[in-house]
Amino acid sequence: MIKRLISIAFLAWVLGFAWFALLPPMPAPLGKTDAIVVLTGGPGRIDRALELLEAGQAKRVLISGVAREVKPKELAATYKRPEKLFDCCIALGFEAEDTRSNATEVATWVARRNYRTVRLVTTDWHMRRAEYEIARAVGDKVTIVPDAVRSQPSFATLFREYHKYLAGLAGGMLGL
Repeated sequence: MIKRLISIAFLAWVLGFAWFALLPPMPAPLGKTDAIVVLTGGPGRIDRALELLEAGQAKRVLISGVAREVKPKELAATYKRPEKLFDCCIALGFEAEDTRSNATEVATWVARRNYRTVRLVTTDWHMRRAEYEIARAVGDKVTIVPDAVRSQPSFATLFREYHKYLAGLAGGMLGL
């Protein structure tokens, strides 16, 4: 009986990891949302959010997880965008240090502005966990549109992220 339970659990883990690794989230089709939220930490994320903003897909962007010493002027220069774009339409979030604190930062920002639809931009391997944590934080009155930035993660990155995702799900089920 115990061997059977262990075998079933192992099979579920293997199939779950295969799903996680082989079927990553994809970029979302164009469609307007109230805002765009981008989580720092991977190449192409901020570029994608800025492209969407410039294409009129939302009026505001939150860049969550920005280092405290970063200034909007520096980001404008780095991403070759006009400073006035950062002045009018881009908020920098300095509180987040990990995915869970990104979720808290995003939820506070979204609630303060009464947004109902948010496009979430992060890397494909990070999307499932980020979407789960943010959805928990914002509640069911906010629709999240996952917009994954394609990447080529290593096996080690996928393995680590899968287990972080599982830990997040377990924490959610336990109310942590």
